[in-house]
Amino acid sequence: MFAVIKTGGKQYRVAANDLLKIEKLEAKVGDIVEIGNVLAHGEGENVTFGAPFVDGAMVTAEVVEQGKNRTVIAFKKRRRQNSRRKIGHRQLLTTVRIAEILLGGAKPSKKAAAKPEAKAEAKAEVAAEAKAEVAAKEPKAKKEPKAEAAAGEEAKAAPLFKAPKGEPDDLTVIKGIGPVAAKDLAEQGIVTFAQLAKLTEKDIAKIDEHMPFSADQIKDWREQAKELAKK
Repeated sequence: MFAVIKTGGKQYRVAANDLLKIEKLEAKVGDIVEIGNVLAHGEGENVTFGAPFVDGAMVTAEVVEQGKNRTVIAFKKRRRQNSRRKIGHRQLLTTVRIAEILLGGAKPSKKAAAKPEAKAEAKAEVAAEAKAEVAAKEPKAKKEPKAEAAAGEEAKAAPLFKAPKGEPDDLTVIKGIGPVAAKDLAEQGIVTFAQLAKLTEKDIAKIDEHMPFSADQIKDWREQAKELAKK
């Protein structure tokens, strides 16, 4: 039996045990996810179509891997205007293996992963109950600031690099870096030509992973920055 499903704005024809790469799903490796948007299903020439979806039909799949697609480069050049723009994009993908095609409201044999919101609510309830118990046992205890939570938020928001002291350079002088890209780099601590010129391969890989810039873009900026840093 096969089914035609819709997820991430795209349609796929699937059967049991098919390995499929789809738009990113919020799930961990090994989780079972449910896809309820079934457009059609059938066996051979006997096909049932939905309007637009088939009532009671569902497809379950096991998450095999969370990853990224290959980098897609968009390059734009304006003739005789000394203007070039190069942007890279890596789409987040989830690799799944189709487990079951269920019809007529049938229940999956394996339980689907809980939604992130549900998990967060459950954790919040447990934390609230724990705080209530502590407050009941120690009603006179003074409330101390949540230093650990604050430190965790600061660490999470910490920039990738440490910005040097002094006046920053105008990074938009580098071809391919516009005001938006310059702002993004500044937020991550990159504000001078010298910093860009001294980026190592490890630094470039870090930027490629955490920022919307490809390794090729960064290497191009680094070469331009080396010339500008000499001036």
